Amino acid sequence: MVRLQKWGGGPASIYLIEHASVAAPDTSLQRDFKRHWTPVHLDFIVENLDAAVEQAVSVGAVQEGGIKSFDWGILATMSDPFGNGFCLMAFAEGGYDHAE
Repeated sequence: MVRLQKWGGGPASIYLIEHASVAAPDTSLQRDFKRHWTPVHLDFIVENLDAAVEQAVSVGAVQEGGIKSFDWGILATMSDPFGNGFCLMAFAEGGYDHAE
């Protein structure tokens, strides 16, 4: 089950999503917060996903799998040099609201 809530009020929207999924691409491991997932996982919205991935990798991040496409946009799953997971995302027209 995916639950999505959106807050505004400043220059950035914050989405809180409860989503059971696998811990890393191409695995069957469920998220259990023992790998690099933490209770707070950051997704960064970027204009140019390829350039953002390249920049993140150039400073030590690791891209975990290929870029994935969804109704709401495209996503790259990443980890920082310490193993903390984060995602880089580029929204399609309508963003998350498109998927509702």
